[in-house]
Amino acid sequence: MKIITSLLLGLFLFTFAGSNTFAQYRKLTVILLRHAEKDLSDMDDPNPELSVEGKLRAQRLVNLVNKYQPDAIYSTNYIRTRATVAPLAQSRRMMYQIYDPRNLNQMRDLILSGKIKRLVVVGHNNTTPVLANLLIGQDKYKKLDESEYDKIWIVKIRRYERKPNKVRDSVITY
Repeated sequence: MKIITSLLLGLFLFTFAGSNTFAQYRKLTVILLRHAEKDLSDMDDPNPELSVEGKLRAQRLVNLVNKYQPDAIYSTNYIRTRATVAPLAQSRRMMYQIYDPRNLNQMRDLILSGKIKRLVVVGHNNTTPVLANLLIGQDKYKKLDESEYDKIWIVKIRRYERKPNKVRDSVITY
């Protein structure tokens, strides 16, 4: 009986060891961006929708980001950020997840855990550069101008167990 139990336990563990259930990826790709253009017709609205230009930008984002094959999409809980990634999420047949832009260290820790290989994070002009800086470990990027919506940060991280991570970052305009 002990042998059968041991074999079943071994088979169970072997089955999950080969799957992504406990995976920790070594090569990570993080795509960071600010939400698309917001509708400024009501200056008193703290949570505006996207403007016509913003909706078009969100559609262009689909083709640009799909080549990275994201496994997860994260958005802040604002109409404009969710609307920016909604077309991408729909094209990938996945749901976006909400994160707290006031706790960027938590998002950094999630990313660096290696549980998600490729992900997209949409934020704001003051949070996206901060998250990029947290991931690369330096104060390289500054707050975006209020009218700047066309930047995407691509951060590639190679995780190591016994030495510092290797990080490459670039900014593209779309």
